[in-house]
Amino acid sequence: MVDRSNPHTKSAYGGDGWRPRLTALRDELGTPRWANGGIDSEYAELKQVLLYRPGQELAASADFKAVQMLEPLDIGKAIDQHDAMAQAYRDNGVTVHYAEVVGQAPTPNQMFMADLFVMTPEGAIIARPASEVRAGEERWAARKIADLGIPIVRSVSGRGTFEGADLMWLDPKTAIIGRGLRTNDEAIEQIASILADMGVDLIDVDMPVGTMHLMGMLRFLDKDLALAWPVRLVHRAVDALRERGYRVVFFPDEKEARDGMAFNLVNLGPGKVLMATGNPITERFFIELGVECITTPVDELAKAAGAIGCLTGILERAKT
Repeated sequence: MVDRSNPHTKSAYGGDGWRPRLTALRDELGTPRWANGGIDSEYAELKQVLLYRPGQELAASADFKAVQMLEPLDIGKAIDQHDAMAQAYRDNGVTVHYAEVVGQAPTPNQMFMADLFVMTPEGAIIARPASEVRAGEERWAARKIADLGIPIVRSVSGRGTFEGADLMWLDPKTAIIGRGLRTNDEAIEQIASILADMGVDLIDVDMPVGTMHLMGMLRFLDKDLALAWPVRLVHRAVDALRERGYRVVFFPDEKEARDGMAFNLVNLGPGKVLMATGNPITERFFIELGVECITTPVDELAKAAGAIGCLTGILERAKT
């Protein structure tokens, strides 16, 4: 017979045998409780990414304005370029995961995974895209992140809109977020709150009309080297970078940035980037800065209004 007397002495009620959970969530990542994941910088060695391999849904690009693209895509060529990009990651020691859409047709923009979540030192914040064309895409990112065993610390809710390409890490205690077309004040308040719980300050900056994401005006090349797009990145952001020891260099060729997607890159690790093929001025500029350039073609994918940075959801970097 079960003894139910003095329940407060039982382990279930905090008595003998009770084991309090004393570890912080970030300390549980990479243990049997939670998988490895998270970032606290934009330049440390890239460990894991989340992609979505596009398919026949790109046929919707025939009506490119309706799906927020620039031109119709050649589907086969776009898929081949996406596969080549994924292989470039693998060739450089990065683990590639794929999100999947189950039980319904994928949207034409599902492949732009950077917009659908952002990582923190404790796990993922799930985004809430600002356009009806992309509403709900975040569900499939969230499903894969959960399946991988990485914590989800927040989903943007209410009338908040946020896309992951609008937030970046200046250092382990400071993030920066862009307010503009894709991210609104309500979402910024929600994100600031959850980051404050982690001991992280959030700097918010306004973005110019006619720009899409903060990613389109700020990238990181090394632990102390940031790349800015002049006339796009505001003084407050440049000041914040310099205050934290970054040298800020400005993009050398606007034509390559606009037509060649040369700015739309991903940092593979300190002083090493994956960037679009066909941008000789930018590549030479990077090499002169001591930055190694790995290139892959994305000219077909770029017709959908994004390239390597937009296509890549960052799941894990080495801790700084």
